[in-house]
Amino acid sequence: MDLAIRRDLNITLGLHTRLDPDKVIDLRECLVLHPDLFHLIAPLRTMLRGIEGLRREGSAVVNLLDSGPDLLLRTDGPITVTDRTKLATFAQAHGVPRVMWARNTATPEIAAGLRPATTNFSGTNVIPPPGGFLQASKIGEAAIIEAVLAGLPTKPTAKSRIAELYAGSGTLTFALAKRMRVDAFEGDPGACAALKSAADATAQTGRITVAMRDLQRQPLSGKELSAYAVVVLDPPHGGAATQTEQIAASGVKRVIYVSCNPSALARDAAMLKTAGYRLEAATPVDQFLWSARLESVSVFTKA
Repeated sequence: MDLAIRRDLNITLGLHTRLDPDKVIDLRECLVLHPDLFHLIAPLRTMLRGIEGLRREGSAVVNLLDSGPDLLLRTDGPITVTDRTKLATFAQAHGVPRVMWARNTATPEIAAGLRPATTNFSGTNVIPPPGGFLQASKIGEAAIIEAVLAGLPTKPTAKSRIAELYAGSGTLTFALAKRMRVDAFEGDPGACAALKSAADATAQTGRITVAMRDLQRQPLSGKELSAYAVVVLDPPHGGAATQTEQIAASGVKRVIYVSCNPSALARDAAMLKTAGYRLEAATPVDQFLWSARLESVSVFTKA
């Protein structure tokens, strides 16, 4: 059951005048949401009713970090000084370390900051970007990391390096860096900055290098990847077709692919198979209970 406890919450906000009351069902119970987040819904609803900057619609995204619930609020109007006071009071009352706010799709700014908003990845504290990607559950994240580490070479050399693609804020990076040197590539500016800041702050720059790169538009070439002993990738839901083409052409001996979309994985795995890779191990991680989605870690090798 622990795998069901999600630590992320995304709510679309709107005035009742814009919604059909016959199609809106109040959320009174949720077996897949972490209790700390579920218990936040009622007071969050009450507080938001008094926010002047929320005129007709908006959204609230909450990630459950180790330091507490991290709130990103987007509204369709500017928030007032009174709004900021209400947000700070809410944060103080409910253990929210940070409330970030943005008007529509603008870059978020701090509306209330009580303490650092941090989460721990394999012993390293990271301040992730507001609304940033996290694995759905802590226990699911641990299972993924375990399977990825199990797929690494048993006897890496001192010069062996890992190319980590779609590294995010470092969910896998800091665990990988305990085994081998890691060159981490990430296209999201906020996640990339969070990863680099954490690596710098903990003096891990000798083990970890971080580069911002949009791997959908500018994938690492086969030539670039050929210098690595291992490629680890954890792409978004749509997979990594363009990048996988380059991995298949690189000749790298070991590929560890983390996927939350079996269809995308099947498509990308077919490219690897055509290029001579074989599936050495596959680990399913059912962290999306009562849904068709399945997380998995697949290890491909080439002779």
